[in-house]
Amino acid sequence: MAGGVVLSIGNLSTQYSLALVGLSVTEVITSSIIVVIGTTMNYFLDDKINRADILFPGVGCFLIAVCLGSFVHASNAADNKEKLKSLSTEATGFFTDKETLTNDVVRESDVENGSGSAEKARAGTAGFLIELENRRSIKVFGKSTVIGLAITFFAGICFSLFSPAFNLATNDQWHTLKKGVPHLSVYTAFFYFSVSCFVVGIILNIIFLYHPILNLPKSSLKAYLSDWNGRGWAFLAGFLCGFGNGLQFIGGEAAGYAAADAVQALPLVSTFWGILIFGEYRRSSRKTYILLVSMLFMFVVAVGLLMASSGHRK
Repeated sequence: MAGGVVLSIGNLSTQYSLALVGLSVTEVITSSIIVVIGTTMNYFLDDKINRADILFPGVGCFLIAVCLGSFVHASNAADNKEKLKSLSTEATGFFTDKETLTNDVVRESDVENGSGSAEKARAGTAGFLIELENRRSIKVFGKSTVIGLAITFFAGICFSLFSPAFNLATNDQWHTLKKGVPHLSVYTAFFYFSVSCFVVGIILNIIFLYHPILNLPKSSLKAYLSDWNGRGWAFLAGFLCGFGNGLQFIGGEAAGYAAADAVQALPLVSTFWGILIFGEYRRSSRKTYILLVSMLFMFVVAVGLLMASSGHRK
């Protein structure tokens, strides 16, 4: 159950950090912390069945990815600041006056008069950043990104603990079970893990509905249940997360949980989503692109090393 608790807390923390830091950097930092802490713990819990000479260089690459991720974020934040300087209106809070976005928005005529369609900002421009800000449930302008980074690190620590906890549940390395009592199977442990995630997720969401953080508006359980906009994507996200976790645990039982942490390849996928779908890092500086490519390269190397370190459980 402990694994499900820390995963639920980590999931919620990641949602807040995504808004304040950005999808790509958040995923890289979180995944790197998972591997650095969780993989090291799993290596010793699994009686060192993974090859240390390959595993720990991979952990080192994840540490380098953490540092590069922070540099990418700082460089991209500086780029965005320069873009916003081009606007005549101070970029703080909601922007509803589209006249200030003349140079950055593909302007269309009045739709009601039939002379055009909706206006759309070009990805990577100051206008795009402001339109994105206006769509966010958690506003970024005027807030310190240090908060987002702190939440990211907290989420990473939570995520790093659930895999070792699951490892202990299935293999009982600390000998907490009485003699003759069989260990939990992966499937039984995964059932309790899922129940724990469900219960903690409901409790945390109800608490934050009535006592939100980061200056978010209060809501209610009634309003939450009556609003189904976007819930399909949320259900899909939960399904994919649960399916991936189940496969990770099955693979960990077979080849060692330290090697199974290689499934933390989500920064590669999240960067794809962040850049191609959500417009992150568009029209950024050369320095930002160099740092971004370097970060992803180190991550690919790290994942490859973790996979190569896999062993066979006796």
